[in-house]
Amino acid sequence: MSEWTKGFWAMIAVCVIWGLSPIFYRALADVPTVEVLAHRTIWSLVLFLIVLAVQGRLGQLRSALTGNQLGRITFAAVTISTNWGMFIWAIQAGHVVQSSLGYYIFPLVAMVLGVLIFGESLTRTQALAGLLAALAVTVLTWGLGVAPWISLGLAITFVLYGVVKKALPLGPVLSVAAEVALLTPLALGWLLAQAFGIMPAPLAQPIGFGTNLPVSLLLIASGAITAVPLILFSYAARRVEMTTLGLMFYLNPTLQFLCAVLLFGETFTGWHMIAFAMIWTALAMYSFSALRQSRRAPPLANG
Repeated sequence: MSEWTKGFWAMIAVCVIWGLSPIFYRALADVPTVEVLAHRTIWSLVLFLIVLAVQGRLGQLRSALTGNQLGRITFAAVTISTNWGMFIWAIQAGHVVQSSLGYYIFPLVAMVLGVLIFGESLTRTQALAGLLAALAVTVLTWGLGVAPWISLGLAITFVLYGVVKKALPLGPVLSVAAEVALLTPLALGWLLAQAFGIMPAPLAQPIGFGTNLPVSLLLIASGAITAVPLILFSYAARRVEMTTLGLMFYLNPTLQFLCAVLLFGETFTGWHMIAFAMIWTALAMYSFSALRQSRRAPPLANG
């Protein structure tokens, strides 16, 4: 099996794990969102520390947390934890259709910010794709009488996360390990405050961990659900071109969408159908243009 093929299947595994993760988080619907987020943070750090220890890279993690990149790592930690929290809440509250829409429009929002922040240029096809996506969100807002705030929130936080990650000279595994290391004291503090009953009344919630074995095991497993796809993505990114990875990413929201409609029975109105058709068309236009650009790009020099 070639290295490209190994990377391809690693990326398929990434998208399948992410795309089917609503099933996992729906099983934790009775656990407060913040507790799920806290355990996701803590147990993913445990797994990352094991991986980095095996690789002999714990020193790099210490350097990242004490170097001049700490501000950017902190911003990345805030944006990704916000994204994770919104995603978990959306799944638990029965808004998986909206979460899938958020990750569909993410590449198109990223395209807009690429122009505004990095001065990137767009082809005419890409510009039309962006306009069509904006029109789709407008149609959905008008048809439902409310903006798809969950979708927009997930897309914007993930794009902001991508923007700051672009400026971080750290690999995916090391950077996420640093991010969850910064968040872990907050997660532990929240859990301890809840467990010892010292959380202020408006924020006090029952703890799920330790009261039910299946739930406790699922909360521990949330670390693997977080860390394993990122490790696989890092593996795939070194073997498969980014254009291909970008196109494969759409498998994630597609599986989320199928979970929402086929498994969870969420409402999918005519307005949703129109908006999703417009988004899918915009993505097809954008992807076609990106593929043409990648084929015209000069090959990288060896050395």
